[in-house]
Amino acid sequence: MYKIYFKTAWRNLRSHKATSIINISGLAVGMAAAVLIFIWVQNEFNFDTNQPEEANIYRIKSYLAVDKTSTWIWENSPYILGDAMKRELPEVEDVARISPNTYRAVYLNVNGEFFPEKAMAYVDNHWFDVFKYDFISGGSKAFVRNPFSIILSESKAKKYFNKQDAVGKTIRIDSVDYQVQGVVKDNPANSSFAFDVLIPVAAKQSNKSEKDNDLDWGNFNYMTFVKLHPGAKLAPLSQKIKEILHKNRKEDNLKIGLTPLAALHFEDDLQNSQLAHGDKKVVYVFVALGILLLVIACINYVNLTTARASLRAKEVSVKKIVGAGRLQLFMQFIAESGLVSSLSLILTIVIIWLALPAFNQFTGRNFVLSFGSGYIGLILLGTLLVAVILNSIYPALLLSSFKPMSIFRGTSVLHLKDTSLRKGLVVVQFTFSIFLIIGVITIYRQLKFINSQNPGYKREQVLTISLPISTFYKYKGDAREALCGSVKQALLSQSGVNAVSLMGTHSIQDNQNLSSGGTDWDGRAKDFDPSIAFFNIDPDYAKIVKVNLLEGRWFMPGNLADKRNAILNETAARELNLHKPYVGQRFVSRGDTGQVIGVVKDFNFKSMHEKIAPAIFKNHQDYVNTFLIGIAPGKQADAIKKIQAVWGQYFNNEPLEYTFLDQEFDRLYKNDTKSSGLMSVFAIVAILISSLGLFGLAAFTAEQRGKEIGIRKVLGATVSGLVALLSKDFILLVIGALVIAAPLAGWLMSKWLNDFAYRIDMTWWIYATAGIIAVSIAFVTISFQAIKAAMANPVKSLRSE
Repeated sequence: MYKIYFKTAWRNLRSHKATSIINISGLAVGMAAAVLIFIWVQNEFNFDTNQPEEANIYRIKSYLAVDKTSTWIWENSPYILGDAMKRELPEVEDVARISPNTYRAVYLNVNGEFFPEKAMAYVDNHWFDVFKYDFISGGSKAFVRNPFSIILSESKAKKYFNKQDAVGKTIRIDSVDYQVQGVVKDNPANSSFAFDVLIPVAAKQSNKSEKDNDLDWGNFNYMTFVKLHPGAKLAPLSQKIKEILHKNRKEDNLKIGLTPLAALHFEDDLQNSQLAHGDKKVVYVFVALGILLLVIACINYVNLTTARASLRAKEVSVKKIVGAGRLQLFMQFIAESGLVSSLSLILTIVIIWLALPAFNQFTGRNFVLSFGSGYIGLILLGTLLVAVILNSIYPALLLSSFKPMSIFRGTSVLHLKDTSLRKGLVVVQFTFSIFLIIGVITIYRQLKFINSQNPGYKREQVLTISLPISTFYKYKGDAREALCGSVKQALLSQSGVNAVSLMGTHSIQDNQNLSSGGTDWDGRAKDFDPSIAFFNIDPDYAKIVKVNLLEGRWFMPGNLADKRNAILNETAARELNLHKPYVGQRFVSRGDTGQVIGVVKDFNFKSMHEKIAPAIFKNHQDYVNTFLIGIAPGKQADAIKKIQAVWGQYFNNEPLEYTFLDQEFDRLYKNDTKSSGLMSVFAIVAILISSLGLFGLAAFTAEQRGKEIGIRKVLGATVSGLVALLSKDFILLVIGALVIAAPLAGWLMSKWLNDFAYRIDMTWWIYATAGIIAVSIAFVTISFQAIKAAMANPVKSLRSE
């Protein structure tokens, strides 16, 4: 019986090839887009679940109250806390600590060839006891025994040593040799720990100053993970950890939390993080988008199937007369839907296979279409099942409900409600499509607005270079200031270099808001401790970044008093409640009493998602580690060669690593740009699917109204008049969709724009542009069939009359 169902379904598909192609291709495109989205969503919601004991693993979270109204939330805690917890807390089974190095690249010297590596971290001896890795060769035992060991991911081992076994090989970092003790499989796409190079903490602590820092209860420089015994109570444990900290820190402004390993990925309250994080709101948006694309694709099938119901009415009636029951007919149409969906699935797999490289590039993941991976198969089968259900229920009920006697009497099989449903489904399709068009236009305009805004400082033709890590730790205080001064003068002597300055962070955007503790000024209330961004710079900083001085003066070279003085931005002068005039006010920092010598115009040293924070500029050259180099226009390539030569003179074994300020600025909006690109692609997919359905409906409408068109043409109707006749109803449906989509999209996009401190307005022309695009696409789609029908010979359509 089932064989007959599918033979009949196959015969029906072959007899209506155009409709079948539209149904299969439209459904395949929609399913492919939905499956890609669901693969990414599944990955986002399952971060770190690959760890066998993830339910018992937690990370310490530090809450530091900086004043009555603000609290800093850190993922870090003191290194020494781990040892104390293992000694004093019976609930703790084990503790593991990690100190990532993701802010700047470390150069690995492999047989004289240098490789920059940012995905590196220091881990303690218990890391491999708490977290499980799949070792391809070697193991963790030798890694624990030898402080100067290194473990590589599989991809890095192949990169550094080709097909040779990496275990036992030597890698030099900062003049220290490390022996490869193991190679592990690459981290899965849903791991927070995207580190390819692991080194023992013991190697870092072989430097006495580093070890002293780690043993200081005031240094929050490690992520601490605790593996708890099953049944441990979190609230009492958090209180016990807090008591350990308070006992050793003698301060009462700290609270402790425990974050489950599986919850790390969607943490959104941290001051800063060195782990891979996601945005749950964005994930939910794409969940909705995947469902919408699948629904849009299924609407095509439902619309075209029900529209062509009249052509199959006699077939159904004859089958009923000869004894076919409604259930048998229902199952036949379910089989047809299943066959279409199954054929679509085959095409879906091909589309996914072709699109996956580009999708991986967009998302920054490395998904593989592997049917050996259980979740990929489940997503494909789940999507197929949903498609079959959405495609089949209503058409099967409608077609199996025909009454034979009504058909043979010539009564219409399609009621007004069926036609209204099809029109409603077209409106739904284009509502979704227009919604996405408005979203894409809004995101594009906002990102363009941000890039066109002057952040208040010069970011073009400015190079940043940080001191090598080994040099940074070797030279401190006056020695570092002297070395940087010498390098600066050498750089200034090079052609193509306009100016050189020094600052204390790797880029302008890296300045973090810190407590104002240790600072004081006239008029400050005792309990007033606002967050401030501190810039450690030299007197030439303003020459390069071109910040505007509103009052007073800039730091003067050679003026020793300026090492104690400060310059404020407008927000700091206003929010710190300094007395006017600001210049000349007492200002204390790091125990040095100086005065405010200038006020600069506010500039956006952070993302435009954030409002400008109070900023203090200090002439502390012993704290600097980065060169800012102004390059002459048109001299970029030559200047970089000259800079490399100077670098080689001072840091012979260290490769030159540089970035441009404008690249750092663009990095702030990387996630927004990525979301915009994905949204654009899926908006195009939605419009394509909707247009395919509209094309099929227009073809069927032209076919059904063939005799009417023939009569009108005989009576003198023009081609343009006939095109308008056939297009009018469809265009009105698209306009109706615009009326529904505009307020919904406007509301949602306004909420998205509210995440920016500086944003565009949702103006009327955004909606008008979306409407014009949708109506134009619909008109072009319909016009092809309308013109074809209007140009046809009327004799052919009237011959049967």
